[in-house]
Amino acid sequence: MKWSYMDHWRSMSAHGPIDQWESRATMDRFLKQVAAVGYDAIDTFDFRWYQIMGTYGSVANYQEFVQERGLERIVNTFHAADYDPRTYAPHVRETWPNILEDFRITMDRWSGIELDNIIVMPATLYYDMEPVTEDKIKTTAELWNQVGRITADAGVKLTCHHEFFCGIQSRWELDVFYANTDPEVVHLFVDTAQHCIASVDPIEFYEAYADRVTGFHFKDTRHRDLIGDHKRRPDSEIMADTTERWFYEMGDEDGLVDFENFMRAVVRKGYDGWLSVEHDKANKLGGDHAESTAIAAWYARNVLDRVAEEERQKMAGEARG
Repeated sequence: MKWSYMDHWRSMSAHGPIDQWESRATMDRFLKQVAAVGYDAIDTFDFRWYQIMGTYGSVANYQEFVQERGLERIVNTFHAADYDPRTYAPHVRETWPNILEDFRITMDRWSGIELDNIIVMPATLYYDMEPVTEDKIKTTAELWNQVGRITADAGVKLTCHHEFFCGIQSRWELDVFYANTDPEVVHLFVDTAQHCIASVDPIEFYEAYADRVTGFHFKDTRHRDLIGDHKRRPDSEIMADTTERWFYEMGDEDGLVDFENFMRAVVRKGYDGWLSVEHDKANKLGGDHAESTAIAAWYARNVLDRVAEEERQKMAGEARG
């Protein structure tokens, strides 16, 4: 198994909290820390293109900077769209020209390196899409079929990541969406914590759609949304009534995700791609990104890699009869 780190990061400086993109020096320290604790590569957000161009001159130059610090490459990029029902909303057909042109530009910007996936949240915030109907989901699916063909032409898979607060997050909504998208060009990126918060069993969901999965975010949560936090304005992630912090690293003692059985399912289904670790806002409530990143790496290498090997051995024994 190869592990990539999705580059959420904050650290303290003499002038307050910063992220790794502040300078080449801060990026250098970030990448070395990620490599030192055992990750093989990184993922990033595609809005970082502007900082990459200003600091490194090209996407290829930035990837070379990453590789010089002991990481293989940039595996995936997350397209964090600024959704707005007036101008950029998959369920609003009138906004499609903006979305399609955005992806043509984005794929050109990242054409200097080989990416596995471009990850999207496939719907607006839930409150901007409700009432969420079958027709709206089908319209959304039609849009992503078109986008998927654009990214496929660029050699990159379009893959969908369903935040608990996005307009397609319940099991019924997910099933309608994937029934109406083309499996050749629209794929699935399973986030263990996001699905758990939305009361979707990540193991059952993965097993149902394993043939469409092109990646994962491995992270934990201590809470499920049982009171409609996903509809909370303006930001469900940081203003929910249930909790001040939704996400924790793998290995958290109070976490709800069954990672060992999830990993067994990943092996049984024959997945052989990259596995990504993520923990959004790990610095909340006294947390620390460096600590969470290291703990997650320890858990990946000392628990999940072992579980994966045990499952492979079990399958080999079954095959021998």
